[in-house]
Amino acid sequence: MSLLRTTPSSTAPHWSVNAGQAIDTCTDWLASTLAWIPLTMAMLTVVVVALRYVLGMGFIAGQEGVIYLHSTLFMLGASCAMRFDEHVRVDIFYRHWGQKGRAWINALGHIVFTLPLCALIGVSSFDYVTEAWFSLEGSAEPGGLPAVFLLKTLIPVMALLLGLQAFAEIIRSIQQLLVHVQPANQKTGKAHG
Repeated sequence: MSLLRTTPSSTAPHWSVNAGQAIDTCTDWLASTLAWIPLTMAMLTVVVVALRYVLGMGFIAGQEGVIYLHSTLFMLGASCAMRFDEHVRVDIFYRHWGQKGRAWINALGHIVFTLPLCALIGVSSFDYVTEAWFSLEGSAEPGGLPAVFLLKTLIPVMALLLGLQAFAEIIRSIQQLLVHVQPANQKTGKAHG
C-alpha cells in the first residue's frame, strides 16, 4: 500500500508520509545494490578456491572478504527484508486477521519491540565501534583485511536502518488504519463462495 494520504481535505501529504516514502525509496535502492553481493561472494569464493587448490596459494584477504560481504548482506539487508515484508514473523494470529488488525499488530510491534531493540543495539554498540575506529582495528590474521573497524560499524548502521524502516512501516500502518479500505469482494463486484 502506498504511503500517500487519501483524505480529500488536503492535497499535500503530511510530512511523515513524505519521510516514509523517502525511507522506502532509500531502502529500495539499498536492496537493489545488496542484490549484487551474493554474486560477488560467489565469484570471490571461486577465486579463493582456485588459488588454494590449483596454485596452492592461500588468500586470507579473499576469505575475509567473503565474510565481510556476507556480514554486509545480512546486516544491511535486515531493513530491506522488513520493507518487503519478508522478515521472520511469529504468525499465530496475524495470518487470520484482516488488514486493519494486521496494521495494528505491525504498528504496535514496531513501536514496542523493533524501535526499542534498535535503540538498544545502537547505544550498546557505540563504545565497541568507537574503540575499533580509534585503533583502526584490522584483521588478526597475517594478510587479512585491515578493516575490522568497518565491519563493526555495520552494527549501529543496521540498527539505524532498521529503525528508520520501522518508522516507515509505522506510518504505513497508521495510514491503513486511517483510510477506509473497501473489501475485496466489493471492488470486483463478486461475492466469495
